[in-house]
Amino acid sequence: MNTNAAPDTPEHSTRFRVQIKHAVAIGPGKADVLQGIAATGSLAETGRQLGMSYQRIWSLVDAMNKDFVEPLVIKQRGGAAGGGARLTPTGEQVLALYRAIEEDARIAAARRLPELVALIRAGAGESGSN
Repeated sequence: MNTNAAPDTPEHSTRFRVQIKHAVAIGPGKADVLQGIAATGSLAETGRQLGMSYQRIWSLVDAMNKDFVEPLVIKQRGGAAGGGARLTPTGEQVLALYRAIEEDARIAAARRLPELVALIRAGAGESGSN
């Protein structure tokens, strides 16, 4: 689900993360949780896809629901309807805004990336450290 990476080229690849902090934080992990819930309708399935426990997913959802002006996710218990989870309209708006900010940042970084890459010594970074 990582949609914030700039396109890779044979010469280099880029990866960066956008985290927004303003009283609360939302970053790629929480955005991926929202996107997973939107796609699957399930906290448990989202956790499986992201390699997180159900408890971790629920903890992130609970924090987001408390931090924003309205809940971002509505959770429905099991039963005849089968339970599940879905994004509220505010949740959909937060996810869309975050992904748009990521894309804006990717485009801005891509404009400057060639200049930065030109300053990197050939063969540098092959140890994998940043």
